[in-house]
Amino acid sequence: MRYQLMTAALAATVALQFAGPAAATDLEVTHWWTSGGEAAAVAELAKAFDATGNHWVDGAIAGSGGTARPIMISRITGGDPMGATQFNHGRQAEELVQAGLMRDLTDLATKEKWTEIVQPKSLLDGCTLDGKIYCVPVNIHSWQWLWLSNAAFEKAGVPVPKNWNEYVAAAPALEKAGIQPLAVGGQPWQASGAFDVLLAAVGGTDAFLKVYKDKDAEFAAGPEVAKVFKAADDARKMAKNTNVQDWNQATNLVITGKAGGQIMGDWAQGEFQVAGQVAGKDYTCLPGLGLNEMIATGGDAFYFPLLKDPEKSKAQEVLAHTLLDPKTQVAFNLKKGSLPVRGDVDLKAANDCMKKGLEILAKGNVMPWTDQLLSQDTQKQKEDLFSEFFAKQDMTVEDAQKRFAAIVGSAD
Repeated sequence: MRYQLMTAALAATVALQFAGPAAATDLEVTHWWTSGGEAAAVAELAKAFDATGNHWVDGAIAGSGGTARPIMISRITGGDPMGATQFNHGRQAEELVQAGLMRDLTDLATKEKWTEIVQPKSLLDGCTLDGKIYCVPVNIHSWQWLWLSNAAFEKAGVPVPKNWNEYVAAAPALEKAGIQPLAVGGQPWQASGAFDVLLAAVGGTDAFLKVYKDKDAEFAAGPEVAKVFKAADDARKMAKNTNVQDWNQATNLVITGKAGGQIMGDWAQGEFQVAGQVAGKDYTCLPGLGLNEMIATGGDAFYFPLLKDPEKSKAQEVLAHTLLDPKTQVAFNLKKGSLPVRGDVDLKAANDCMKKGLEILAKGNVMPWTDQLLSQDTQKQKEDLFSEFFAKQDMTVEDAQKRFAAIVGSAD
């Protein structure tokens, strides 16, 4: 995949075609981007939409997606829809689409040739139900990253690790220096996500897909996944004294050198950027934990509830176009720490970590993630299990793996 600059003339021509009305139309957009880096990124979307002559009314909902999604869904099903709303790529809005509550974007997608500009193809597949497109993917976010504080390892007197195994080996030195080895916040999705990353990195891509795509409970109970639970046991021991709740609080421990590292998605880059830290100098990033360099095609997309107001419906179309505009894609993703969904934009300003992600993406080393493979009910069961596993050091890995295999066996 090549990343090149779209010509200014083309961008200007497309922008003129979607110029907003003389009088601004307010459009409420709900999302859960409230950390410092996320707020800086969403401001780029708002600025681009406001430039069309419409007005982005920010509907940020504090907390994680797990907190925000029920509120968003309740409003849509209760007859109080917003103009647009964020969900992750995959099945989170599936029931809303099936209920006929979301706008069909197929005509716009065909007109603007989304199937040609959105890469990889699986991103639009995640927006498609019964052959119709219902959302606009805006980024590619991958969970499989280990973020390391260079200052923490310098203080501990050990080299910055090159992979997960070296990181685990360095944990005693970090503890001796008074540094938290691994930061994992108290939100259940963080512990669950960390396990999923370990499954993909330690177990490998095939193991990950056997578990979450094939839903092979026998394999999930077997020796290959037992190795992953051993790594997860190492992780919870390294993380046991984190004592923070939110993911960005855990990231801040790494930024300030109070923790050696964090398993977190590439959205953590936004926090490093806001703090003025430089990739490769102040912090190190290891895609796939340095063991399996793959990029999951997860991320964020916007859906558009059906509205009765024709002016707001028109503004929805303008916003959908704006989200995929080349300039918007660059400005937003540079702040968000994610990768663009367009393969034809200029990313010369990308930092070292983003460049690593782009190189992996260019090689085609991509895989689906749990949001695309599992229902929300299964995700919740998994989150409950790993939240308990990380919180209770006395839970045996054998018991945890047995419960995990049962969840996989009943997954939908």
